[in-house]
Amino acid sequence: MIVGQPGSGKSTLAYVLGELTGLPVIHIDKIHWQPGWIERAKDEKSRLCREAEQQSRWIFEGGHSVTWPSRLARADMLVWLDRPLALRLWRVLRRTVTGLGRTRQDMADGCPERLSSLPEFIGYIWTTRNSARDKIARLAAAAPPGCRVVCLRSDEEVARFLAAFPGGDASPSP
Repeated sequence: MIVGQPGSGKSTLAYVLGELTGLPVIHIDKIHWQPGWIERAKDEKSRLCREAEQQSRWIFEGGHSVTWPSRLARADMLVWLDRPLALRLWRVLRRTVTGLGRTRQDMADGCPERLSSLPEFIGYIWTTRNSARDKIARLAAAAPPGCRVVCLRSDEEVARFLAAFPGGDASPSP
């Protein structure tokens, strides 16, 4: 289970771990959004998350925090990407500009990057910078005894973490 705030590198880490482990990767943005940037209803998102987490094996990255407890109960590892705000804002800006008009692999079909949504998204990142981090810290503290908690705060820590996996010489691009 991979968590972190927007721009922290969740999707990138999930892809690399999926390649290294062979585990299927579940991206919350594919559940959260429908084509045309239409947000799913909360109940439907919860249902889809719970269906996905019932798979026998997975790497599940992202939010929808109402389903975190059930996801965490099934996870054998919680990876928290706790990255600085300035870095996260830069990454969100960069991926938006470089991906304009294209839909990312980790995003629902029909949701291309667009500049028009950037101010609202940056506002969301700014206003939730402390509350979201606190929520993730509480999640990590509540991990069951059999769940290893890993907090990664830098590219170097991510690289060392990945190097511990068989074939772990792969490193995510920033």
